[in-house]
Amino acid sequence: MATVNPYLMFNGNCEEAFLFYKSVFGGEFPYIGKFNEAPAEDGGDELSEEDANRIMHVSLPIGNTTLMGSDSHPKYGDVVFGSNFQISINVESREEADRIFNALSVEGKIFMPMDKTFWGSYFGMFEDKFGISWMVNFDENPAK
Repeated sequence: MATVNPYLMFNGNCEEAFLFYKSVFGGEFPYIGKFNEAPAEDGGDELSEEDANRIMHVSLPIGNTTLMGSDSHPKYGDVVFGSNFQISINVESREEADRIFNALSVEGKIFMPMDKTFWGSYFGMFEDKFGISWMVNFDENPAK
C-alpha cells in the first residue's frame, strides 16, 4: 500500500525550519543530505559553497507520517510560497510507481520521469493537470 507524505520546499532555510519542527515534535532525522553530496553528473560540483550547503532532502517522522523537505535547487530558482509543497507517494514496487506516476501525470507536466537515482530509489516528479506537484518514490534498497 502506498504512503502519502507532505513535502515542503524552502529557499535556503530548510535546515532551520526542520530543526524547529524537530524541537516541537521530537524525534530524529533518518536522513538529512545536502546538494554537495550529489554526484558531479547530477550537478553536485557546479554550485557555489552557499548553494552546495542547501538541504537536498530531509525527513522527520511524526506519528504515522513523515514530514519531508528540501531547499530549492539554484538551477530551478526560488520556490513561490503557496506552491512550495508537494505530495510524496512512497510505494512498494516499481510497477506500482509506474502505474501511479503514469495515471496522475496524464495531461500534466513531467519534471523528472521515473528513473533510478543515485540515492538508490526509483523516482519521478510531475505536476498534475490541476497544478498539484507530486513525487513518486520506490526505495529499491530500503534501510533496514
